[in-house]
Amino acid sequence: MSTLSATRRTLLWIGLPGLIVLGAVIWFISRPVSQAQIAPDPDAPVLATTTTVQQQDVPIYFDGVGTVNAWASVTVRPQIDGRLDSVGFEEGGNVLKGQLIAQLDARTQQALLDQALAQKAKDQALLVNARRDLDRYAGLVKLNAVARQTLDAQRAQVAQLEASLKLDEAQISYARTQLSYTRITAPISGRVGARLVDPGNIVHVTDPDGLVVINQVDPIAVVFTLPEHTFQAINRAQHERTDPLEVMAFSRDDAEVLGRGELVLVNNQIDVRTGTIRVKGRFSNRTHTLWPGQYVNARLVLGERRQVLTIPAESVLRGAKGTYTYVVDADDTVHVQPIRALVIQDGIAVIDEGLSPGQRIVIDGQYKLRPGLRITEAPQAAAGGHPS
Repeated sequence: MSTLSATRRTLLWIGLPGLIVLGAVIWFISRPVSQAQIAPDPDAPVLATTTTVQQQDVPIYFDGVGTVNAWASVTVRPQIDGRLDSVGFEEGGNVLKGQLIAQLDARTQQALLDQALAQKAKDQALLVNARRDLDRYAGLVKLNAVARQTLDAQRAQVAQLEASLKLDEAQISYARTQLSYTRITAPISGRVGARLVDPGNIVHVTDPDGLVVINQVDPIAVVFTLPEHTFQAINRAQHERTDPLEVMAFSRDDAEVLGRGELVLVNNQIDVRTGTIRVKGRFSNRTHTLWPGQYVNARLVLGERRQVLTIPAESVLRGAKGTYTYVVDADDTVHVQPIRALVIQDGIAVIDEGLSPGQRIVIDGQYKLRPGLRITEAPQAAAGGHPS
């Protein structure tokens, strides 16, 4: 019995490894083959998106970040001390140049004017009488009835009263000016801000804040800076054109054009600290899409490049030898074409060397390509168009 058990154990130890090996062989032969284990066909075309080289007009411009400034801004301050009696504007409203916007207590200035007028009337009466005496003394001197010294004294009296009249006129002019300062009018047309002083308060010439701030918002200005290397191009464009260069203002996300204006200032020097030059555009602002203190993206348009070759910016690749793109030949194979991009803007590259109108180029799928490979066009839903 013990011999039979030993025999069974021996067969078990010998047969079990064999069964394991046999099962592994069967599994390896019958296992499913994954797609990754299938060797790719080297002649299979590569999926890519293509477009053609286009010829079109492309604007020439420089972009910068700017701020909107009031075309003119005035802080209205009193020119004399006094009590503010009333205001003639509504906060946030519009005022016209010359419109009464504040009235000060005018009683003191009116009294000073009345006093100066009365003094002039008195001195005029004295002068009339002195001139009559002078005429009489002149006749008496001819008759030797009055000493010449008396005549000379009377002439001096007349001259003194004439000088007094001139002084009176100056005093009247001064008093009238002071009285006019009690009526504060708008120096410019524009939009008023918050009222800084309420009626009933005593205002002073030295008050730092003034009464109100008036901003002229139509027209309005956009001020921005550009790199100093742009100056020569701007200077040439200004001399080549008779009309002002166009300036455009965009929202910060470039989603909306806020206004179109004209260039009115290229600053008279370059800022050596920042290497930039300051420029300003003037905008009509009837709908108030631009507002003082607003940040905008500004664009200075210098002109247009006429009928230049353009391709999508994503088709421009960079390598050790410079920029290039993949051109599709008539048999749908690709080759590397060196190019020179004059400028890349708004998703478009302006090409001045290396391509011809109508050539077919790859705009998507380039990184799977190498020269000589064949391509097949990607489905239309996946293809991207050439920006116009």
